[in-house]
Amino acid sequence: MARAKLKTIREMNDNDLSGKLTDLRADLSKIRSEAAKGTLKKRTGSVKYIRRDIARILTILNERRIKNND
Repeated sequence: MARAKLKTIREMNDNDLSGKLTDLRADLSKIRSEAAKGTLKKRTGSVKYIRRDIARILTILNERRIKNND
């Protein structure tokens, strides 16, 4: 999965962000399980970027939630 820029993430609606968040979490768990088994070869450095993308999406969703509650 290609990394998304912050601008494109902000343009997505909440449903799209939730779907992307689910996909990223699934990818992260798959990579972590492969790393634990010792079968991870190519994407060893992608864990860092997936975690950051998850954090960005969660931050945007929380910002929107707070904005809607005000």
